[in-house]
Order: sequence, then C-alpha cells, then structure tokens
Amino acid sequence: MSAPTTAEPAQSKEQSGTQFRCFGGCPGRHSVFEVLYTCPTCGGLLEVEHPLEPLRQRNPYKWQSLFDSRSSTTTWPYGSGVWGLREWVIPELRDENIVSMCEGNTNLFWADRLGQQLGVPDLWIKLCGNSHTGSFKDLGMTVLVSVVKQMMARGSSVRAVACASTGDTSAALAAYAAYAGIPAIIFLPAGKVSTAQLIQPVANGARVLALDTDFDGCMKIVQEVTADQSIYLANSMNSLRIEGQKTVGIEIIRQFDWEVPDWIVIPVGNLGNISALHKGFRLMMDLGLITRMPRLVAAQAQSANPFYRAFQAGFSNKVSVTAQDTLANAIRIGDPVSYQKAVLAIQESDGIVEQASEEELTEAAARADLTGMMCCPHTGVALAVLQKLIQRGEIQRHHRTVVISTAHGLKFTDFKVGYHQKTLQQIACRHANPPVYLPADASAVRDNIDQWLDGQAQRQS
Repeated sequence: MSAPTTAEPAQSKEQSGTQFRCFGGCPGRHSVFEVLYTCPTCGGLLEVEHPLEPLRQRNPYKWQSLFDSRSSTTTWPYGSGVWGLREWVIPELRDENIVSMCEGNTNLFWADRLGQQLGVPDLWIKLCGNSHTGSFKDLGMTVLVSVVKQMMARGSSVRAVACASTGDTSAALAAYAAYAGIPAIIFLPAGKVSTAQLIQPVANGARVLALDTDFDGCMKIVQEVTADQSIYLANSMNSLRIEGQKTVGIEIIRQFDWEVPDWIVIPVGNLGNISALHKGFRLMMDLGLITRMPRLVAAQAQSANPFYRAFQAGFSNKVSVTAQDTLANAIRIGDPVSYQKAVLAIQESDGIVEQASEEELTEAAARADLTGMMCCPHTGVALAVLQKLIQRGEIQRHHRTVVISTAHGLKFTDFKVGYHQKTLQQIACRHANPPVYLPADASAVRDNIDQWLDGQAQRQS
C-alpha cells in the first residue's frame, strides 16, 4: 500500500479566525494556541468560535459534497472523521502537526432486532467504540494533541499533557500523546477503573498516578498541577476537545444522507459530549445544512445524577452531588464541568434528562447484547433511558432514534463476566448465559443442545 497523499497546500497553510471566546459572553478573543482553559475575566468556560461569514462562502450543497468526497479517503488527513471536517474544526493546524489515527467514521448500526423488540423499528446505534482506543474520546483527543504539537513546534513552554480520568479519556490521551511523542500524565481514582482501561495508558507509556480519591478529587489535583502552564490540561473543560467530539453529530447527519433524526440519546457524566453534539448541530443550522435539531436526551446513572436533578428543578441552579458507586464508572461524576453548555443543549433541542438504576442499565445492556451488540455499561444507561421514554410515549414507533454507544463493551469484560456469572451485587442478571461444563461425551452434549434448542423455541413462540 502506498503512503497517503497530503492535503492540497491551500488547506495546510495557517489561517486566522478560529479563536477562544467566553461562553458566558465576556468580551475578548484568545488564540486557540494559548495555554488557556477558562475565561480570564470570569473564570467560566471557553468555547472555540468559528467566524460564520467565511464559512458561508460555500453553500450547503457544496459543504455536503466536499465532506462526502473526503469520507474514507487516503489523502492526509481527510481519512479521519474529524479532519474530513477540517474547516469546521481547527483549520489553522498545519498538516505536519495533525495527530490522527483515522478516528471517526464509525458504524451507524441499524439495530433492527432490538428496535422491533422495543417497538421502535427505526432504531440506530452509533458505535463510537469502534475507534482506535475503543471510545468516542479519540475524537476530541486528536484535536487537543494536534494543537499541543503545533504549540510545542512554535516553542511553547508546554512539556507534557495531563488529565484526570475514569478510564476512556486516559486511554485516548495516552495513545495520541505517544503517537505524537509528547509525555502524558494520567490521574486515575484508585480501584475505580476497569483492568482493560487501566492497561491502555500503562502500555502506551504514560505516567499513571492512581490516587486515593474519586474522579472529582483527581480533577482538583490535576488542575493544581497544571496551573503553571508547563503541563497542558486535557480534560473536557478544555474546549478544544469539544471541537472533535462535535463531529459525531455531523457524521450521523451525513450517514443519514443529511437528514435529521428525531431523537439522539447519549450517556452523560461531565456533560462535554452532549454539549459537543449541540455545537455541531448549531453550526449545521447556522450554515443552512439542516433546518432543525434532533431532540437530545441526556442519560445519567441514578448513582451519579446531578444533571437529572437540575433538570427536575427546571435548571434553576446547578446541582452537585457526591457520586456513588455505579457500574457505569466513566460517568461517575458529581460535579460536571460542562453544565452550562449542556443546559443550553437541552433547552435549544427541547431535550430531556433521564436516569437509570444499576438494575436497569445492566439488564438493558444484556438485552441488547442478545441481539448482536457488545454494550458497555454506559451504553446500557442510554438504552435503559430509551426504554423509559418509549414506555412513556415520548419516543414513538415512527420516530427515527439514535443511541450513541460511547465505548466498546470489550473494555468492560469484568462487568460482562460478573453479569453472566451472576456475581454483580443486587442485580438479578435475568439474561445470564454462563458456559456449560460437560463431560467429553457426545450423548451428553446432544442432550444438552436439544434441551437448549427446545427452550429457545419456547421463548420465541
């Protein structure tokens, strides 16, 4: 196979225009290549701003044709689902500084059998776990690490990148930093990350620090450590990651031939992912590619549900909680950083916030697995919330609905094994399917198979 060709020179030259601005409206703009995570005036969240007038020089049809033509190309860096949308991400990045492992362009899976069982035949699962490190976090990390690489090439004082994580963020940061040759430091809550998630940053050579605290405690420490600007903070309070993650929504629309689904259900913790979805849809509306937004559903684990509680109170105040243990450990977050952005996402999309118990999320994941999927517990949260909204009549049979699966189920083998061995505490494990141990005897094997097939036939009748 020949080496990939690079983008045309006009696309690789540095441009001006993309800047940080205060999400709360404070005056001033700041370079995206500056070490800056929050507004210097109010301390609030920043947002990457794309001037619309230059983007409007292409009409909607030309944007659609351009992005469609780049899908799965070998021309660097357009084979990436993120960098195929380069002009809408960080156009100022030079080709040689883009750190990409062909992330994105993940399968939009028609969940025909599961949809028929649930009564919503137009059900689709966006399999974001089919990515380099097994989660949607790759989409944001390709942008952040690429920006850091360009900063370092310009002589920045940044020496390393760091994040607090419950698993998937650390895996993505470690892999992309290793690919770029940038040192990475990972802060994990000790004993609260799956083995498969822990080994990823270890194998990629990151400095992994397991702290005796929860995610929110790790987040406080990493913010202190990165305060001197020599280590670059890679958590979702850094709005560069939103630029990559917003491409999920754009990609879904492109995969539906630029038609908008009725609902999108996504599991949420720190709230960066739903904020990113909304940002992508808002940009497409501003440029005339779509005329409406899908209704967004934020799905939370009941054990870590501050956003759900705030929604129930009409978003009158931000709610913070001490997150309790949950099998969906990646969203075990009690003080979400991207709260204000997520509130806007729900309000502008006429969205809903709902929660799922441990029993509900576990059984929903197992039920989906029986139709051919391999669900992580966080996808189980989204599927359980989907079932609730169907039962309430919110999501109806004729609605086109997308559930975003944020990570691959094989990253959570302990969760899967515990379910099928019925060792998960206080979970009924109704769909458990443990291995059957038999003697090496053909007659015993045939008898067991016959009994099993008879049982399968009775269940389907």
